[in-house]
Amino acid sequence: MSVPHPSARDTRPLGATSEPSESGAAYLLVLEGDSSWRFPLPNEGMVLVGRDEQADLRLRDDSVSRRHARLLLTDEGARVVDLGSHNGTSINGRPVDSAQPVLSGDVLSFGAVVAVVRSRTRAAPARRALEVERLMGQLREEVERALRYGRPLTMLVLALPEPGGAGREAVEALLATEAGPAEAAGWLDGAHLLWMLPEVSGEPGEEGLGERVEALLAACPKARLGISSCPSDGCDVETLVASARTAAQTAAPGAWASAAEGITRLALGERTVLVADPAMAQLYALLRRLAASELPVLVCGETGVGKENAAFAVHHWSPRASGPFIAVNCAALPEGLVESELFGHERGAFTGATTARAGLLESAQGGTVFLDEVGELPASAQAKLLRALEVRRITRVGEVRERPIDIRIVAATHRDLEAEVAAGRFREDLYFRLGAATVLLPPLRERPREVPMLARDFLARACQALGRRELELAAGTLHALSRHGWPGNVRELRNLMDYVAAAVTGDVVEPHHLPARMLGRKGSASGAQPLVEPEPAPAPPAGPRPRVPLAQEIRELERRRMQEALAEAEGVQTRAAALIGMPIRTFSFKLKQLGLQPRAGRKGPPAG
Repeated sequence: MSVPHPSARDTRPLGATSEPSESGAAYLLVLEGDSSWRFPLPNEGMVLVGRDEQADLRLRDDSVSRRHARLLLTDEGARVVDLGSHNGTSINGRPVDSAQPVLSGDVLSFGAVVAVVRSRTRAAPARRALEVERLMGQLREEVERALRYGRPLTMLVLALPEPGGAGREAVEALLATEAGPAEAAGWLDGAHLLWMLPEVSGEPGEEGLGERVEALLAACPKARLGISSCPSDGCDVETLVASARTAAQTAAPGAWASAAEGITRLALGERTVLVADPAMAQLYALLRRLAASELPVLVCGETGVGKENAAFAVHHWSPRASGPFIAVNCAALPEGLVESELFGHERGAFTGATTARAGLLESAQGGTVFLDEVGELPASAQAKLLRALEVRRITRVGEVRERPIDIRIVAATHRDLEAEVAAGRFREDLYFRLGAATVLLPPLRERPREVPMLARDFLARACQALGRRELELAAGTLHALSRHGWPGNVRELRNLMDYVAAAVTGDVVEPHHLPARMLGRKGSASGAQPLVEPEPAPAPPAGPRPRVPLAQEIRELERRRMQEALAEAEGVQTRAAALIGMPIRTFSFKLKQLGLQPRAGRKGPPAG
């Protein structure tokens, strides 16, 4: 199945009238040259990568060999093998010397071309021949248990200095003696070990966690260790593994790092953009490279996905950063005043034009103009905009002389502009002019690693703006957020956090505080099953008393029993946990989860 070099249609975002993409569909986000585009992966089969005309994923970069690499896809997972290419193939910066497993979030390099893997979401197969698949299957079961019952769970990923090198035997010997019966451990590939720790919350200095971290790094002193916890760093196996693996990459040799340290905060003037997903990290790196040139950039993506932040990043990193950044919402311009707003007008040009006024393009001299929703421009304005970009001059409405402009254009759209061109609603020459470099931003539902960290960040900002103490997101709430389809993307998540900051009266945001659509109730856009059943409507006076959802009743019972135990133990957590037969790690985890504040002990030092 030969696939030609991507046309603009391959890079198009999902339009408002298009069917929503299947969030579980597998694909590669390919970054080649000045653009990014999406290559869908089959459920099974082989994908040949290279410059050959017969290649399934056909690339044009000179660093790519004619037959560069091959992807093998089966029910048991995906593997990549290099075909003796001149510049090699790598996974997450490590060269591929044999068939290597590929997981969601992996960054593949074919020469100078980068591709980020997004594997399909699927249940674990009944028969798992590969070690990594058996491991992932057990992890899925444990993650489901942790989320269902609100239990802590932590994952460690140890990155060896080199695949199969020194330290592997010592690590395996350590696992044989130290790994508990409820734990799971195994090799994701030749260089990465995964160790799952149930009933461990991942808090710094936690009993049991510190000893394992020290033992692993002692067994392999030059290794790097990453730690992620459920649900704070993710609510599915792929996200948790990717978070821990990224954290390991950020750690220094012989040290460890948490998943929070894998989050990149991009300071763009007064704006801060948080990036954790591998695809977003690669895309912002591409934007930084494009910023150095004068190429127009077309940013594609669904509504609310963060296109203006991407456009501002181009401006901030460009030589024009000291100039103005003018954002124009083309969809909001009055139809009869589009040309006046963009190009300005002279006095008397039309009724109401009492004074001459410079347009938005002229006002951005020496800077950048961001044309948001450029697909909404009427045909007359499109023709005039094209000429302005080609001759770098504009003519005000009601004026005959041309005025020079020195601007850079970054445009954005959620529409399929190629389809708009075919339908005669958008000029083809303007489309090619604006899309010299095209960047496709994935929707939030395809960036699961960023949902919890963005939710916490937005919530903290909203609480600060309201002058109230920061709220905690309960495990069930994080799970509900991770399962939502996010049709409104990042904007929807930010608005939701603003709402709960204003509406929730306690210290913890529980699932029942979220709107019905977030819990998979009737009318939910995501189709997710509710994690916690909604409270039933009050029954008529003559009917039976309404029942409390079981999950809510269990939480209330846990809260009451823990409060009673803390009171009896006078605030000593180890004694309180022992009184109700709960492991101290779980007790401490649930204190934070339920928003309980332990009292300080009054009768001497804490026991234990």
